[in-house]
Amino acid sequence: MTITTEAFTVQPFTRSCHHIWDEGAHVLIGVSPGNSYFNAGRITELVRWASARFSRIDIVYADLHVAELFSALGYEEDHAARRASKELKAVRRRILRGVEEAGPVVPAGVHGLSEFAGNPVYALLHRRVRHFLATDPVFRAGCEGMAAHFLSTKVGEPAADARQLAACLDYIAAELPFFLDTPGILGVPSSVSAYHAPIPLTELLYAKGGGLRASRNQAYAVVRPEGIAA
Repeated sequence: MTITTEAFTVQPFTRSCHHIWDEGAHVLIGVSPGNSYFNAGRITELVRWASARFSRIDIVYADLHVAELFSALGYEEDHAARRASKELKAVRRRILRGVEEAGPVVPAGVHGLSEFAGNPVYALLHRRVRHFLATDPVFRAGCEGMAAHFLSTKVGEPAADARQLAACLDYIAAELPFFLDTPGILGVPSSVSAYHAPIPLTELLYAKGGGLRASRNQAYAVVRPEGIAA
């Protein structure tokens, strides 16, 4: 079911996700560095929208394995490190500026993934992701599909090599704990992970049966501005 608000359309992935959306306890806004979608104005709009509907907001941006990914894409090691540092500083500035301009009336945290290295729930979930990457062919195929799609936009043809694929899988694995159990990581009763496009692994993470699955109080929703297709 699609929910239309004054600024965004929202597509909770399942009926349970819709219920968690209705609870309005917490929303996690994931931000990708280097993605032009996440300009300061868009972040301001998202935070204003979220602060009217949720009791708490957290924005998390990916700051792990970025330099390694640039290096795998062919940058010299020093250049890769400098470019990663530049992009991460820029995305953090944009987020902070967007939050400040939004003036949220609820708590709004801004975090890099690296801040959770010492979080025991995040660490456990990350180990589980790595375990399933090594042992579950279906899960690995889904992750490799995500990685291949991302890399195709960077390297084109021929297909990505093994080093590029490994670097991209490390990047994805660092993000996935927040799609599995944000409530456990952040200590909130329930949470909606919001992103502007469908994540290919969502079908698997919310499927019935065994394997790596999102927690019962974890939701996922595609949230995008009116008029922009998912």
